[in-house]
Amino acid sequence: MTITINPLGGDFAAEITGLDIAAEVDDATRDAVVGALDTYATVVIRGRPVEQQAQIDFARRFGSLDEVNGVLTTDIKRRVREELTDISNLDEKSGILDGSDRRRLFNLGNRLWHTDSSFKRIAAKYSMLHAHTVTPEGGETQVCDLRAAYDALDDAMKARIEDMVAVHCIRTSRALLGFDEFSDDERRALPPIRRPLVRVHPGSGRKTLYLASHIGDIVGLPTAEARILVRDLTEHATQPQFVHTHTWREGDLLIWDDRCTMHRARPFDEAKYRRDMRRATVMETEPGEVVDEGLAA
Repeated sequence: MTITINPLGGDFAAEITGLDIAAEVDDATRDAVVGALDTYATVVIRGRPVEQQAQIDFARRFGSLDEVNGVLTTDIKRRVREELTDISNLDEKSGILDGSDRRRLFNLGNRLWHTDSSFKRIAAKYSMLHAHTVTPEGGETQVCDLRAAYDALDDAMKARIEDMVAVHCIRTSRALLGFDEFSDDERRALPPIRRPLVRVHPGSGRKTLYLASHIGDIVGLPTAEARILVRDLTEHATQPQFVHTHTWREGDLLIWDDRCTMHRARPFDEAKYRRDMRRATVMETEPGEVVDEGLAA
């Protein structure tokens, strides 16, 4: 399989052509996609919607998948396979979710700048979001380059944050929206996790921030100071020069490297339009450190 990689802007974001995600992907093609992600951090593969098994098989060529997809698990009926995360405004019968539905209220958190699964023991490596139904207006996905954002920090800030460790928890981000409808089982399943605020990306060797709206504390700082610092860094990292906006076409597969990006969904008329997106999540290998429950918001 011969593919072409077309940069969409400098060394951030690219389009890959000549790749059919429903076909068998050989090692050379997989390695070329990994190389593109190491350079561009996010890539889009244009095509047609594929069956769930085809998306799962493609994603597995890049590593192990998340075994627990979805945070809300109590009394939830799945619409898609367990290997996939349902990123849609649809219920288990593919009808549009009611505005007060617990799933919809939770999913509003996707509009916050975040990093997938940073709050899990094993964090996300690659997110692979596949479009089955797109909206005629709104519903874009924005991705920001945390490598370039780190590079643009002044030396004093780089020195200040070099060894900082942040505490990630899903309840922190949802609390920002006033959502606290987690069952006891859901709370126990996702305790707070410690992760470095600065890391070296293993593929590119570049230093990068590791941010998310899931951060509620930084070890050694008072909570108020920690949250102000995270907000300042997030505002810095999401300036227009660091952001790529993806306008969806049916059949797109958008892949981003969660180790050096944040992303968010943009709003659309949820009561009027269907948006059917399904994410396969390739996971890292090293677990984060579980911390005391009291450090989470």
